[in-house]
Parts: sequence; C-alpha cells; structure tokens
Amino acid sequence: MHYDISFPNLGIYLEHVGKSVSVFGFEIAYYGMIIGAAILIGFVWAFHEAKKTGQNPDDYLDLGLAGIICGIVGARVYYIAFSWEMYKDNLWSVFNLREGGLAIYGGVIGAAAAVLIGTRIKKLKIGPVFDTMALVLLNGQMLGRWGNFFNREVFGDYTDSLLAMRLPLDAVRSRDVSELMMEHLTVIDGVSYIQVEPTFLYESLWCAALLILLVLFKRHRKYDGEVFLLYISGYGLGRFWIEGIRTDQLLLPGIGIPVSQLLAAVTVVVTASVIIYMRVKQRKTV
Repeated sequence: MHYDISFPNLGIYLEHVGKSVSVFGFEIAYYGMIIGAAILIGFVWAFHEAKKTGQNPDDYLDLGLAGIICGIVGARVYYIAFSWEMYKDNLWSVFNLREGGLAIYGGVIGAAAAVLIGTRIKKLKIGPVFDTMALVLLNGQMLGRWGNFFNREVFGDYTDSLLAMRLPLDAVRSRDVSELMMEHLTVIDGVSYIQVEPTFLYESLWCAALLILLVLFKRHRKYDGEVFLLYISGYGLGRFWIEGIRTDQLLLPGIGIPVSQLLAAVTVVVTASVIIYMRVKQRKTV
C-alpha cells in the first residue's frame, strides 16, 4: 500500500501519511487520537460555558459521559442499519469498530437522546444545555473529519478543481471508487491514483465557519435553545450539499436516496420552521 496524499493543484505533496502510530508495540489510529482530543476539548468547553452561564459544571460530566457512550452506539447502529448487506453474513463484525463504520448523524441523534433524558432526570433546563451541546458537537465534527483524511475516506467523485485531492488507488476502499474516477485514473511511477473531491475538508470547513458564527451569535440569542436549532439547521444545510457528492453514501433500501441527505433536508425544514415560529412569537410578546 502507498501512503502519499497530495493536492496537486495547490502544490501540496505529502509523501508518507500513515493511519496510525505505534506506541510500545500498540498501534493507535490517528482517527481515535483525534476523536479523543475532540472529546477532551469538548469537556473543557462545556465546563467553561457552564461556569459562564451559571450552570453546574459537574452536570456536564455526567451528561457528557452518557452522550459519548450513546453517541458511539447511535453512530454505529445508524451505519449498520443502512449498510446491512456488509454485516449480515458476519454478525461479529458489527462489534469491530477498528474497521470503521460510524455515521455522524447517528452519533448526534444518540448523544442528543442521552442528554435529553439526562436533563429530565437531573431536572435541568433543556435549552441552555442543548445550546452548549451544539457548540461542543460542532467542534467535535470539525476536528473529527480529519480522521477521515488519515483513513482516506469520505470523499466525492472525480474533480480537477483547486482543492482536488489525489490518492493512491490501493489505499482506498474499492466500493468508494466510481467509474468516473477510473476513467480519469492517473499512473505515476507505476502507481495508480484517483483524484477526488475532499468532502471531509468541505465539511470540516463548514463546521468551523458555523461554529464561529454560533459563538458570535449566542450572546444575541432571543431564547434558550436557539443556538441548538441554528446548529441543526446550519449543519443540515451544508450536509445536504456535501452528502450529494460523496461516493460512500448510505442509501435507503429500495429507494436509493442517500439517507443522510434526506435527513439533512428534513432537519433544515423542521428547525427553520421552529426558528421562524419562535421569532414571530417573541415579537408578539414584546
């Protein structure tokens, strides 16, 4: 397997980009290290927000741990549910997370469900908690996408745009390679390369821009929970576009529609409607 990754139209050539690092004989995946760092930053951020807004930071430790566990379970269940053909003949592979197979939307749903239940049990105000969670999740999504970079996954079809990414054919999953990529296959020094849309980068940049906007907006919010609604709507808007150009889409059985693209569209419509309704309601009560 070849390990180089390049962005030829930007003049960026990385000769050896591994997927893991060996520590005392144990292979630790960069993806796992990035997720771990994102979780640590998330806790620090949540504690800071709790202190600023008069909440109890200890509550976020409990909610965060529950959210992480349920988020991972949700991400795995979501992925398997829409790619069952890959697992039905080997059920033990369902538990093999080292081979990948996590879906962000499933993770968000699982984490949100756990936090919602946790706030009810602890009798906390849902709005402030979910506003904080929105910023933490966005930060995690922004950073987490770089795990896809190291894994050579989550990319779109062939392109020769400014941000085009070139990958060795033997370093990517065969099911992610399209006919269009093969038509534009390039051979350099005997190595076959595909050139693709770096959709992992698009989503990371989208999340970064949305995170900055929400951090600036949160002091101007009209009601608790508005930041979370804007997060769901804003992320869904970007994900709808990005999902449409990915080659590793999870499809609805029998319909062939990308499930995450459909979910993104639904969440944008629903949350945008709620935001408009709440804004109108706020004006009437002033």
